[in-house]
Amino acid sequence: VQLQASGGGLVQPGGSLRLSCAASGSIFSMALMGWYRQAPGKQRELVASIGNIGRANLADSAKGRFIISRDNAKNTVYLQMNSLKPEDTALYYCNTFPPTENWGQGTKVTVSS
Repeated sequence: VQLQASGGGLVQPGGSLRLSCAASGSIFSMALMGWYRQAPGKQRELVASIGNIGRANLADSAKGRFIISRDNAKNTVYLQMNSLKPEDTALYYCNTFPPTENWGQGTKVTVSS
C-alpha cells in the first residue's frame, strides 16, 4: 500500500485541520489504518486508528478533539483535528495499523499564534 498524507499547515491554537491520506492498493478496504505523529525530539506515536468497517480508537491526547474516518470507495482515511493545541505540532503520517516501514513523507502541522 502506497500512502500520501496531506492537509497539514499552520493554524492558531483552538483551530481545526483536516488531514487526508490517499492510499493505493486493492487491499485498502481490508486494512486497519492509523494516523501517527512525530513531534520534534520525540518518538513517533499513534494518534488514532480505524478498522476496516470504521471502528475507531483514539489516543488519550486526541479524545474529544480528533475524529478518524475512512472512505473505502475513495481509498482515503481522514483525521479531523479540532481544538488544536501547540503540543499537537508534529509531522503527521498515515500508515497501516500496526505500521509497516512505508511511512511516506507525512504532512506537517504547526499550531502556533
